[in-house]
Amino acid sequence: METELLKIFDENKNPIGVATREEVHQKGYWHETFQCWFIKKESEKIYIILQIRSEDKKDYPNLIDITAAGHLLANEIVIDGIREIKEEIGVEVSFHELISLGVINYSVTRKDLIDREIANVFLFKCNQPINHFILQKEEVSGIVKIDFDDFYDLWLGNKDKVRIEGFEIDKKGKKVPIDRIAQKDEFVPHENVYYETIVKRIKEKMLMDNDEKGLF
Repeated sequence: METELLKIFDENKNPIGVATREEVHQKGYWHETFQCWFIKKESEKIYIILQIRSEDKKDYPNLIDITAAGHLLANEIVIDGIREIKEEIGVEVSFHELISLGVINYSVTRKDLIDREIANVFLFKCNQPINHFILQKEEVSGIVKIDFDDFYDLWLGNKDKVRIEGFEIDKKGKKVPIDRIAQKDEFVPHENVYYETIVKRIKEKMLMDNDEKGLF
């Protein structure tokens, strides 16, 4: 995976060539990613659906993260990123079903990694039960849902914990139910401003569609 080739960009987001994924994260080149956040309506409540990263992941193992996301390879365009959804959680989605949340410049620096992403972010209205998701065990160990209003309040600073419900796959390959309280430190440490931007844009889309034809 570290040898995958990615398109790289300068500080002004102009393309400047191609580099391996390892080099991209060592030198801090800007590169493109695909992100998709799922929402779902159940019993008049809107939930956001998130993945739990596999314990085998090099970065942020066992933490709660975006529903499905990944790097765009050097020979790919944004529409190709939809493969991440099928690969990671086994859900068939067409690109035209996605709702664009725009492009977000995302940057995180750690001592062993510089991650500068040009993130193409999308929203998807999911209609199937999360128990039907088929997880890629190397990438994803579980799926949970959170009341969207609670998730919004968590990242706007109005709550310090939320209830998560779903399942996790144990070492024997069996589904283990999850129903517990989670705090911020159990989520991938994207910058707080990133989470704020995401939840605000999702809420805007929900309100906009409710005023027009309804998102659900």
